[in-house]
Amino acid sequence: MSRKYKFHNKSGLYVVSFATVYWLDIFTRQVYFDVLSESINYCRAEKGMEVYAYCFMPSHVHLIFRSSTDKPTELLRDFKKYTAKKLIKTIKDNPQESRKDWLLWMLERAGQKQGNISKYQFWQHHNKPLELWSDTVIKQKIDYIHNNPVESGFVSEAIDWKYSSARNFQDDHTILKIDESGFLG
Repeated sequence: MSRKYKFHNKSGLYVVSFATVYWLDIFTRQVYFDVLSESINYCRAEKGMEVYAYCFMPSHVHLIFRSSTDKPTELLRDFKKYTAKKLIKTIKDNPQESRKDWLLWMLERAGQKQGNISKYQFWQHHNKPLELWSDTVIKQKIDYIHNNPVESGFVSEAIDWKYSSARNFQDDHTILKIDESGFLG
């Protein structure tokens, strides 16, 4: 793995993106988005996660975050591990999930390819952390994150995507609260 994609500055501000295995469109139901939101709220309250921007897409997640405990690797690892277990259980228990058997088969198939996975693999292993070092770069990454649903053709305006901090930047904190930033003033 390239040195470019590691958490070198443990107290730094990072943008990360991580996807489901095979880029599966799992986040198509409210209940699955809720697992992500609740997990981020827990990490903010209990694990020192500071979230400055986010976007949940059908197959992947974008975050701009910092670890106030200087443990970004561990924080992201724990978040992904917990959400994987919770989301697999939620898929199994969801009577409305028409793709249940297929999704579980795909997640199990991905897990069989990894020696360190007992049954299912939910997330791809890489996160591609990139430290954000200037207000200009931070703004570029926030714009990229917020425009992801627009570029994907889901909405015409970034603020219309329910699971994005583009809404927070317009004082709508109904899905997730984000941390106040000293940048982009």
